[in-house]
Order: sequence, then C-alpha cells, then structure tokens
Amino acid sequence: MKLHDLVPNVGSKKNKKRVGRGISAGQGKTAGRGTKGQGSRSGEGGHAYRQGGNLPFFRRLPFIRGEGFTPPNQVFYNEVNLDQLSQAYKANGEVTPETLEKARLLRDSRNPTVVLGRGEMTIALKIRVHRVSAGAKAKIEKAGGTVELIA
Repeated sequence: MKLHDLVPNVGSKKNKKRVGRGISAGQGKTAGRGTKGQGSRSGEGGHAYRQGGNLPFFRRLPFIRGEGFTPPNQVFYNEVNLDQLSQAYKANGEVTPETLEKARLLRDSRNPTVVLGRGEMTIALKIRVHRVSAGAKAKIEKAGGTVELIA
C-alpha cells in the first residue's frame, strides 16, 4: 500500500450542503427556510435568554433562591453531643470518627466531626475529633477526659 492508495471509509466524508446557490442546486431561493416569519431571517431564534414571553430564567432566579446565594465552600459537620457519648462509651474509652461511625453516631462519615455540649459528662473519655465547642471541652476536662483536635 502506498500513500496515494489511502482513501477515507465510504460515508465518512460528506460534502457540506451549499444553500442559496440557484434553483438547480435544490436549495436555492429560500434555502430551506420557508417564506417569511422568524425562522426565515438571519440570526433566527432570538437571544440565549429568550423564553417566548415567559419571565427569563436569569430574572426569576432571585425569587427562587431567596436572598443572596449558597456559599460553594461551606462545611457540614457531624454533630455529636456529650449525652450521646456518655451513653455509647465506657470510662476511659477513645472517641474518634472511626469509633463514632461504628457506634452509628455519624450522619455522613465523609464530613468532619464536632462535639457539642448538650448534656452532662460523667465519665472520662479520650476524644480526638475535628472540632469541639468551648462548653463541651470544659465539661470533658472537668470529668477528667482529654480533648485532641484532628487537623
């Protein structure tokens, strides 16, 4: 086989339809656009936001979304309270996101974990989580436990 023997596959190459080139070409005069009306004009179809009399999408948005917008980088935490920890763990137990997941106290294990201060702490626990509220930290340390934050 030589370079001059190469040809494209049958049907892979089609000639572009050249419209408006006379009556014998089959697409002359109105060039397949019909006569009159919006579709016959150049730039047919209006602009991108045109919605045929409806209020355009971009003008409806503030009413749909309410005030402002949803921040794209917000962080959702798994919230765990002290009363839940007191029930699920024994004294000197270690609380980590992994053990919380085994205890079925996390909503979504992919999210970081925060310990909040609802309830009382009666036992000492070693707690390693992403965040702890100030009230929860005080109660944990008062009960003899320790708090370590995960980066």
